Amino acid sequence: MEHRIDRIKKLLHAQSYKLTPQREATVRVLLEREEDHLSAEDVYLLVKEKAPEIGLATVYRTLELLSELKIVDKINFGDGVSRYDLRKEGAAHFHHHLVCMECGSVEEIEEDLLEDVEKIVQNDWGFKVKDHRLTFHGVCQKCQLDAAQKVQTS
Repeated sequence: MEHRIDRIKKLLHAQSYKLTPQREATVRVLLEREEDHLSAEDVYLLVKEKAPEIGLATVYRTLELLSELKIVDKINFGDGVSRYDLRKEGAAHFHHHLVCMECGSVEEIEEDLLEDVEKIVQNDWGFKVKDHRLTFHGVCQKCQLDAAQKVQTS
C-alpha cells in the first residue's frame, strides 16, 4: 500500500498538488477497499472513522481531483449513484464491469476486451481513442442458479 501511496503522491506533485493528510486518508480508504465500488458518501463514512475532522465537501473535492488526474475513475452503474474506482497501476485503460440486475453485485474484468474495436474506430473514423468503459448489465451466475432452483422446487 505504501508503494501505491508514494506513486499517487508523485502523480499529485507532478500536477502541483500535495498529498494532504485529508487526501491521504481518502486514498487509503480507496486502497483498503479497492475491490468495492464506493460512493462518495461511503468513502466519507470510512474516512471519518480514521480522521473525524474531515468534512464531506473535502472528500468530494478530493475524489473529483483524483478523478481529474485519472488516479480514480468515476463510474455509474445506472442506479444514479456515482462510485469511485482506483485505476490499476500501469493500466492503459479502465477495466470493465459485469453488473447483476438482480442482486446488484459488480464483478470486474481486467482483460481489455476492446483492442480490436479501438483499432477499427481509429482506422475507419480517424478517432484517437484515449480510454473506454464497458459495463455489461445482466444476471450473475448465482442469481441464475437461484432462479433455476426456485423453478425446480415449484
